[in-house]
Amino acid sequence: MTLLKPKAILFDWDNTLVDSWTVIFDALNFTLESFGKEPWSITKTKTRVSKSLRDSFPDLFGEKWEKAAEIFYRRFDDIHISRLKPSEGAQKMLSDIFKQDIFMGVVSNKRGDYLRKEVCHLGWDKYFSSLVGATDAENDKPSPEPVALALSGCGHKSGSQIWFVGDANIDMECAYSADLTPVLLRKTPPSDGEFTEYPPAFHIMDCQALSNLVKKM
Repeated sequence: MTLLKPKAILFDWDNTLVDSWTVIFDALNFTLESFGKEPWSITKTKTRVSKSLRDSFPDLFGEKWEKAAEIFYRRFDDIHISRLKPSEGAQKMLSDIFKQDIFMGVVSNKRGDYLRKEVCHLGWDKYFSSLVGATDAENDKPSPEPVALALSGCGHKSGSQIWFVGDANIDMECAYSADLTPVLLRKTPPSDGEFTEYPPAFHIMDCQALSNLVKKM
């Protein structure tokens, strides 16, 4: 796949622009233990957590998933802002891309109200023209519906000059489902067989590298 200079970039949020594994790990295990379930390791958490809560909790907690969601969000609400940590170089990258007049948005499986609260807390709302989280569209990532919502009214349509940047397979799948260019942003390269169905068009190691790439295109 040829990488063309983007007219718009949609970013994943958790563990792409911010490091939130410690918060997710804490709130998830708090919830699991509340139901007498074995806590997960951080490795299992990183491997298993990618879908939105409304798509993943019914499998974990069955008919009690809504009660589990209440417990999770109570714990999450207590800690997520105090532990919010931007990914290294993320703010400079966003500033650099913003100066190039490239449309930017976020499509996340974090609940929309929490996403917007975190973005505003960091002062990054000035960079983004759209912020779409879980439950904002009828279906969540990897459905193309939140992408369509993020791009609505901006004058840009799906295509190779719209990038979807994320750290996980679900982000690459979402890019394919919405006919966007999938870009993997994380330090570790893809492992064998990790992205068999939805391979990224490009792997970028960190935020500074992404900024440099866009600048020179």
